[in-house]
Amino acid sequence: MRSVYLPDQMTWRGVALSLLVPGSGFYLRGLRLWGMAAMSTCVPLFLIFVLWLGYPVANFAFGMIVSIHTSGIAYYCSPFLAQWEFRWRLLFTVLVLFGLGFLVYAPLRSYIQNHWFMPVNSNGQVVVLKKTVTANAIHRGDTIAYQLSAYRFSNHYGQGILNDRTGMSLGLVLAMPGDHVSFSTNGFSVNGVLQPSLSHMPKSGEFVVDQNHWFVWPNLAISGNWNVGEANISSAMLQLSNVSENQFVAKPFKHWFWRKQTLL
Repeated sequence: MRSVYLPDQMTWRGVALSLLVPGSGFYLRGLRLWGMAAMSTCVPLFLIFVLWLGYPVANFAFGMIVSIHTSGIAYYCSPFLAQWEFRWRLLFTVLVLFGLGFLVYAPLRSYIQNHWFMPVNSNGQVVVLKKTVTANAIHRGDTIAYQLSAYRFSNHYGQGILNDRTGMSLGLVLAMPGDHVSFSTNGFSVNGVLQPSLSHMPKSGEFVVDQNHWFVWPNLAISGNWNVGEANISSAMLQLSNVSENQFVAKPFKHWFWRKQTLL
């Protein structure tokens, strides 16, 4: 096997540092001021990514970090690339960009969003979820993010609206396992405590919340164009309100740094 020899202006330690620290390749190649500026710029860019998680500006900041990192590596490797044709140098830069993006940054961002902080869009606004919370820590009155089940609304002629795709929704836990829920024309009650009715709630009936389930009234916008009937809508919404712990995704932060999150 042929060994890979680096030019005198390069070291394996320098290659490793340029791979590990975004922008350090400029500093190691001798551009001290530009190198310090590149590395320093990555700090506020990372803060922007965290503070505005889920917004376009966060994606822009994330992309800028990847670009600075790629440029630093390519610049540090310029003595090695000097003997290559321009197209091969360009290909090298593109490969470094894709390698960093898909093998380092994308998995890192996915890990953060799947295990720590997950941004979702709710009613046109971004809400950041706390992924470290488990279903056992949820109490009555908490807002949760959960997977909404498929649903169907039918009218008197057998027509209706069918949603066979599940999606994420935010909802308030109104009752816990074992709680008694009843409906009336005056509102609904949980364990005898009367509360104002929510949209499309039934006017009568009662039930006990199943074990490992919560009573969460769906936050859905229902159009009347299909003339499905209020009774059919209430029946379907009541079925959706029986949320299993297996549908639980995360609990939203009430505040994300200085921003108060509008949950519902």
